[in-house]
Amino acid sequence: MSSGPIAGADGLKIVRIVPAPREKVFKAWTDPTEIKQWWGPPGFTTPLAEVDLRVGGAYRIAMKPPDGEVLYVSGVYREVKPPSKLVFTWAWDEDGAPGHESLVTVLFNERNGATEIVFSHERFKDAESRDNHAEGWNGLFDMLAAHFEN
Repeated sequence: MSSGPIAGADGLKIVRIVPAPREKVFKAWTDPTEIKQWWGPPGFTTPLAEVDLRVGGAYRIAMKPPDGEVLYVSGVYREVKPPSKLVFTWAWDEDGAPGHESLVTVLFNERNGATEIVFSHERFKDAESRDNHAEGWNGLFDMLAAHFEN
């Protein structure tokens, strides 16, 4: 069950139900070994996931598309409340340095043994970036659901 992206002027919101307890879903978002198993849109692999899961701690994730160069994203955790909430900055590497910084909030709500994820991504530099991220995030959520259906 899912809700398509709701795109506002500078942000988007996605609500998805994942068929697993929220402790497991939270771990999938925060444990490097788990992240490497599902992160990214369909067809992508995740060769690198580094996580320092604490307020002020950093993360860095590499995503490799089927054809093309590896893409790196990094940020800093602003809020870490296991297993219910993550808030972190998000910046794609541009020429070896973080680019425009946006903000991601992920809420993990218990729903009868499943997890409702309420996801928001804000502070995009423009509408095109927001729309590209909406497509990528929806693919990522499809991969997360598939990870727990196996």
